[in-house]
Amino acid sequence: MGKIGIFYGSTEGNTEDVADKVKEALGDADVHNVDSASADDLAEYDTIIFGASTWEIGELQEDWESFIDVLDDVDFSGKKVSYIGVGDADGYPDTFVDAIGIIHEKIADSGAEFFGAWPTEDYEFDESKGIVDGKFLGLVIDEDNESDKTDDRIAAWVAQIKGELGL
Repeated sequence: MGKIGIFYGSTEGNTEDVADKVKEALGDADVHNVDSASADDLAEYDTIIFGASTWEIGELQEDWESFIDVLDDVDFSGKKVSYIGVGDADGYPDTFVDAIGIIHEKIADSGAEFFGAWPTEDYEFDESKGIVDGKFLGLVIDEDNESDKTDDRIAAWVAQIKGELGL
């Protein structure tokens, strides 16, 4: 398996920081900000992790608003895809990490194979578009309220996906 591409959008730096920490834990990965990425950049990777924070009340982060339609130009057949969702469960419990659900809706039927589902039990929130079959679509981080859990969550998730990807 080739390198993993991590594609994120970040306004205040939290999602960028988490993407960098995931890259460090994975070792063999490249990190791209979606504000300067293209469909050709995505095409270079067999394994892709999309990182997004949720803004306002269930909205995509601004770089993702501009980038999401680029996903229409990508052939996801045979690609493995997961997510990193960054949100604020206390401030927005009804739309917690909705951004990863919005991205997933865009590519759910694209032929991609999804990996990295993450349990919801350690989080307190009301609703999320980022849940499929009772689990988050990928790693979920709440830097606003639970930053003390971030490093442990990243370590556990990376260990999990390394197993799923056979790394």
